[in-house]
Amino acid sequence: MEPTPEQSPHHAYPDHWEADVVLRDGGTARIRPITTDDAERLVSFYEQVSDESKYYRFFAPYPRLSDRDVHRFTHHDYVDRVGLAVTIGGEFIGTVRYDRINDQGRPASAPADEAEVAFLVQDAHQGRGVASALLEHIAAVARERGIRRFAAEVLPANNKMIKVFRDGGYTQRRSFEDGSVHLTLDLEPTEKSLAVQRGREQRAEARSVQRLLAPGSVAVIGTGRTPGGVGRTVLRNLLASGYTGRTYAVNRAFDEGTATLDGVPAHRSLGEIDEQVDLAVIAVPAHRVPEAVADCGEHGVQGLVVLSAGYAERGAEGRELQRELVRQARSYGMRIIGPNAFGIINTAESVRLNASLAPESPARGRIGLFTQSGAIGIALLSGLHRRGAGLSSFISAGNRADVSGNDFLQYSFEDTDTDVALLYLESLGNPRKFNRLARRTAAVKPVVVVKGARHSGSTPPGHAVPVSRIPDATVSALMRQAGVIRVDTVTEMVDAGLLLAGQPLPAGPRVAILGNSESLGLLTYDACLAEGLRPRPPIDLTTAASPQDFRDALAEALADGTCDAVIVTAIPWVGENGEAETGDGQVLAAALHKAVAGGSAKPVAVVHVEIGGLAEALAAASSTAAPRPRTVTPAADRPRADTTLPTGPARGTAPATPAAPEAGPAPEAPTTPPVGPGPGSPADPKANPAPEAATGTGRIPAYPAAERAVRALAEAVKYAQWRRQAAVPGKIPEFLDDTIDEPGAAALIKAQLATAPDPRGRPLTHDEARELLGRYGIAVRPTLPAPDPEAAVAAATRLGYPVALKTTAPHLRHRADLGGVRLDIADEEALRRAYGELTDLLGKPAELLPVVQAMAPRGVDTVVRASIDAAAGAVLSFGLAGAPSELLGDTAHRLVPATDRDAAELIRSIRAAPVLFGWRGSAPVDTAALEELLLRLSRLVDDHPEVVSVALEPVVVAPHGLTVLGASVRLAPPPARSDLGPRRLPNY
Repeated sequence: MEPTPEQSPHHAYPDHWEADVVLRDGGTARIRPITTDDAERLVSFYEQVSDESKYYRFFAPYPRLSDRDVHRFTHHDYVDRVGLAVTIGGEFIGTVRYDRINDQGRPASAPADEAEVAFLVQDAHQGRGVASALLEHIAAVARERGIRRFAAEVLPANNKMIKVFRDGGYTQRRSFEDGSVHLTLDLEPTEKSLAVQRGREQRAEARSVQRLLAPGSVAVIGTGRTPGGVGRTVLRNLLASGYTGRTYAVNRAFDEGTATLDGVPAHRSLGEIDEQVDLAVIAVPAHRVPEAVADCGEHGVQGLVVLSAGYAERGAEGRELQRELVRQARSYGMRIIGPNAFGIINTAESVRLNASLAPESPARGRIGLFTQSGAIGIALLSGLHRRGAGLSSFISAGNRADVSGNDFLQYSFEDTDTDVALLYLESLGNPRKFNRLARRTAAVKPVVVVKGARHSGSTPPGHAVPVSRIPDATVSALMRQAGVIRVDTVTEMVDAGLLLAGQPLPAGPRVAILGNSESLGLLTYDACLAEGLRPRPPIDLTTAASPQDFRDALAEALADGTCDAVIVTAIPWVGENGEAETGDGQVLAAALHKAVAGGSAKPVAVVHVEIGGLAEALAAASSTAAPRPRTVTPAADRPRADTTLPTGPARGTAPATPAAPEAGPAPEAPTTPPVGPGPGSPADPKANPAPEAATGTGRIPAYPAAERAVRALAEAVKYAQWRRQAAVPGKIPEFLDDTIDEPGAAALIKAQLATAPDPRGRPLTHDEARELLGRYGIAVRPTLPAPDPEAAVAAATRLGYPVALKTTAPHLRHRADLGGVRLDIADEEALRRAYGELTDLLGKPAELLPVVQAMAPRGVDTVVRASIDAAAGAVLSFGLAGAPSELLGDTAHRLVPATDRDAAELIRSIRAAPVLFGWRGSAPVDTAALEELLLRLSRLVDDHPEVVSVALEPVVVAPHGLTVLGASVRLAPPPARSDLGPRRLPNY
């Protein structure tokens, strides 16, 4: 909404204050500045407020607003006087305003930094979190305008408003004066206020998805009059799934006499339906969707699933249609799945919703699935169905114009029916938020992600996302840091999901392998080694092994304290007549389930080759569906198809006791010391509920290839270790505070940026970079320019021999292989000779820009970097200098701020890490000093977002201490931090 000419010309309408927010009950609303055009809306709003609420606002009976009041409350300068409104359907449901005041409480202008604030919320919308959302946004506006404190007068009986202020998390002071409560709030965000804000965001966004997945009534708009078509298909699937709510068919083309369709009430519009409809599935052509959305909004529909195509996937015109669709839906407080969506599914017994194009509703299970692609969604549903896996919920978001993977994570975190969250993503609209949500969710249940468009950088059409410059390998590393299980294909996602949903987490990487094929056992053994597991020699039961032999061997392996997981390999066994028996795998499946029925705390996976009936039997028994009542038949060798047998601890739960020490030698591992609790460490009881708390029983997943089973198990091992470590988070050492001059660094940065009019910032000179880094205890060895031999000799005399002579020309920097670096120069004669060779070989001194530097102690050359990515945030990177990092990409990454554990893991997670720890008899280097350097650099870029990139290269790490030989720093105005502001949905 643009301002009228009556607005102050020097304070333009602040459209960046406009925001769509999700309220406590899951509905949406729009927050925007109040303008002079809002007079009628304000009067109408005030007329719908109760006398009691008016009294609480004005401390006296105030039945109506005068013309002067209306003028005052709609005319603002957007600096000293600001008003915000919350709107639904274009009408006000709540307002807030502040007026800047001086120490005497009178109207003032800057530099006064206090303002009086007052709220008013329509009674019908109180309790929805409207005032809390307004407080977040008006506080952000005030901080932007230089206001640091809010003052408020509240009547003691106005408990709701007092609670809003009290629960906001801001530092506050309270006093009782002249019959009212005087509150003062410091607006500087605190850890508590940020935690409160994120907690409200989580509950609201989870509720918004829950409203979509569990509606009390559904209307399919665009239901065809004849069989076939998208709308009629969805209606048929709704009915076939046994949906427990009320269903309506809507089509404006229905004849007036049409009362029912497929047994459900048929209507020409939503207005003909006597009750409120919770969810509308829209399946009409794109040009008719706005009419359908308006009909839904005007009749109180809570959410939309838009199956209609013809939007952003069609180009620029379609993108604009899509943006308008989102704006229109949100203006009515509705959220959207789609457009171009495949639909949604909820298998909960109390809902049984299949509002999708999937012809068969999946079985009830413990896996939640979100996909940005309809085609991938179809493939995943089919694959899970073939493997006997059940789902708790399914969302195919299509063009993902509104509801996103972040919303699904918010829902999955709270959903007690979901044990594992699977996501197919093609972009991360808010990577910082995704990592935050994923870390929190992964602490209680596995999150498995396939990231499409990894190299093309494409995004879902029409969805505005920050442009990220970091490579896919970095994205993967950051996901791992957050506990996300990142896999490459949807097949791997299903494989991992089945194991995690059906089996307990392994206590470590030790794997027992048993089966009736020596060759298949060896293949499994090799696959385990390739994935970093520690397999025991395979146990060959021979091809004559019976199902009873499998049962006995598996029971023995599960009881053995020297292994953490078991892989069973099986091929058709040989019968009495010497012929291979390919049939009745149900017997083997029953035997395996009896072996684990005693309550194993170890995961079990089966690799099978051409055993008739085994895959089906294990699929039925290993279905992740919730358990049905079990019928036990005495002396029966085979379980019925619907029999379920427990395998002990809950899915995704790590054992609560450590494994016994391993017996016998293990395969050689890198000489890298462990970080934090290692495999076999006790699990945190809070993060790993007891088996009794589980809502279902474990099942045995089956795989057609050893590599697939082993890869899934390896992911479970890495995730279990991450979860144990996450239970005791790392810390930022306190000693850093005593050796860091944060104010001094801030003053340097401010002064240096003041000399750079370019908004892209500027690189610092060598001396400027040394001074800034020195404020954070990072010493950079000085270099002296050597424009001629005499200057080089003078520099060496000043620094002391031995010295190094190096070129600093960009094309030769750090290129000792091209002759641009001469080391261990012991005296003046050698220096002059090296200088002459350097210039004769590579060019004139003016081109080479040579410098002299004192030699550092011998050690391992490494490179440490930090940079700020607009999408992902600040990233800390580490690798060995030269070919390992530049040619092979052997670099590790962590998000800033880094903890002591992050720093330790960072240097140990590169493939070349053994070089730092005494590889092949070399002396181990001072990794403690390296970890401290990483922590100091992390603090620098975290404290000062203006430091947009730092490269320390090389950092020579010796057996005692380290030396930073080169440093480059770039400063720029900090990029906007969307994750630190008040709650808001993405703008389109």
